[in-house]
Amino acid sequence: MRLSWVIGGAQGTGIDTAANIFGNAVASAGYYIYGNREYYSNIKGRHSYFSLTISDKRVRSNTQKINILVSFDAETIFQHFYDVKDILIYNKAVETTKIDAVQSMEPELAERIKDFLTKQGYEATVKGALEYASKNNVTLIPVNYDEIAKKVADEMKVPLSVAERVKNIVGITISYKLLGLDINYLIEAINSTFKQDLYRKMNSLAVKDSYDIVESRYNLKPISKERRFWLDGNTAVAIGKIYGGVRFQSYYPITPASDESVYIEAHQDVLMEDPITGDKKKGTIVVVQAEDELAAINMAIGAALTGVRAATATSGPGFSLMVEGLGWAGMNEVPVVITYYIRGGPSTGLPTRTAQSDLIFPIFAGHGEFPKIVLASGDHAEAFKDAIWALNLAEKYQTPVIHLVEKTLANSYSTIPYEELELDKLKAERGKIVESVDANYKRFKLTNDGISPRAFLGKATMYYTGDEHNEEGHISEDVVNRTLMYEKRMKKLEVADKEIPEESRVKIYGDLNSRNLIITWGSPTGVLRDILEESTFDFTLLQIRMFSPFPKNLVNKLMEGRDKIITVEGNYLAQTSLLVKMYTGKDVTNSILKWNGRPFLRDELEDALIKVIKDGEKRVVLNGGI
Repeated sequence: MRLSWVIGGAQGTGIDTAANIFGNAVASAGYYIYGNREYYSNIKGRHSYFSLTISDKRVRSNTQKINILVSFDAETIFQHFYDVKDILIYNKAVETTKIDAVQSMEPELAERIKDFLTKQGYEATVKGALEYASKNNVTLIPVNYDEIAKKVADEMKVPLSVAERVKNIVGITISYKLLGLDINYLIEAINSTFKQDLYRKMNSLAVKDSYDIVESRYNLKPISKERRFWLDGNTAVAIGKIYGGVRFQSYYPITPASDESVYIEAHQDVLMEDPITGDKKKGTIVVVQAEDELAAINMAIGAALTGVRAATATSGPGFSLMVEGLGWAGMNEVPVVITYYIRGGPSTGLPTRTAQSDLIFPIFAGHGEFPKIVLASGDHAEAFKDAIWALNLAEKYQTPVIHLVEKTLANSYSTIPYEELELDKLKAERGKIVESVDANYKRFKLTNDGISPRAFLGKATMYYTGDEHNEEGHISEDVVNRTLMYEKRMKKLEVADKEIPEESRVKIYGDLNSRNLIITWGSPTGVLRDILEESTFDFTLLQIRMFSPFPKNLVNKLMEGRDKIITVEGNYLAQTSLLVKMYTGKDVTNSILKWNGRPFLRDELEDALIKVIKDGEKRVVLNGGI
């Protein structure tokens, strides 16, 4: 069983809150959920929507096609009517709205929709779009939201402007009734979201007044009571950092990174463990909103030098500003973590849309050569665990670690089985930390593995500089010293390559003997896993989890004997194929690419796989989503 549900409306009107309540209620009944929110880069008014896929099996992707659409305004109907295949819930008050009257819609999109409706013989109005949907066997459910809101206002004796907030609850109540699930799950989800008695009572009235508008269509029953988390990618990373012992987080507000720092800020009180003695005491995570990204990276570096686990979070434009600081951290072997939330570029680009175009950039960011470890999470459980892994790797190898998380992963939600987080296996690994040192302590002492004993600021006399330096940290331009120190730093990446099992740097799914190999990373992994598990497509799926050091031997071996080697990624250049060629010397034969700012959708990717695997197309570009 797999159902697609979408709720849409004007940005700033509670669409996300309503979707989370609905998702929480469905998940409480035992169903797996995957959801993604899409929104414009403005504060209020533009079209925002939230897609949820409901399944009795694990689900990791959405589709273009929609089973149930909940709309409150005309624009949502215009944007999504073509994709609805079962039920369309709409506001009766907008039936006569013309598409030309929707000022917030992109003019190019409005023109395409108008042209489509006209060619199909319908007028370019909400009524015309609804008639088209009805003609294609979609059940239309008109709702008088204003009437229900007025009834709630009268009963609660509150202004209509306050009662209008219940409109979203009306939409999700009708949806929940269509599913056929026990309404108590929805009531519990509403009450856990709203703490004030006024809003709880208002919403209870809205549920009561709208529950009988429809009859159950899908007749779902409660299923598993397995312990699960319901969370988004930003929260997963934030919890991972807290659990992993981060004690300093800096940031400058930027989409889609800010939510992570805001979550940590709201959960600052922790039980802290002394890195040397192991003693525990209550403490607070320091979260600083810096004046800019240059300050953010430098603050995190300074905190790391004092001995705390330190990190910062940013997106493309912010990371561009951080690169000089990143180089300073590389030169001074500072264990700092940068969580890099990838969005559409270049420049400001698409601030609230997804991309995978920033792959090669972070791997090679910075002038000169210095080691950095680069991780890429593919789902919410990985985002949680990778946040901890990044902190461990940074301290073990005393080098910057960049953790890649796309906007799709950051702003999507899923239900995660509790056991999948593997909390019992997660340990802090702090590397070569020394508590007491003598007068001859050398912070950059030459060692066989390139990793020096690390004392914290205040524990010894030490020197840090952006210039090349000797073992003590003093500036040096001596030719022999330069060669030794350069090799010392770079050796750490070689050591990491030997010590980190290549099997932990990738994940492999499907039939290992298939003639088709798909290489991907990040969020497309979940879409491909759903296809692999629920369709007849034949391929081995290779998810790359660590790009530096690159798992070249394992990737090279997996590429042997294949008819087709396909990359699936969200960029124009097929950057993964360039890295594969660089590290293995082998060519990727085909690519499925997308760079329109929207996530990969299951149905469009299935169509693309037919074109590549069966029809032999070399390059397929996808453009699904709204």
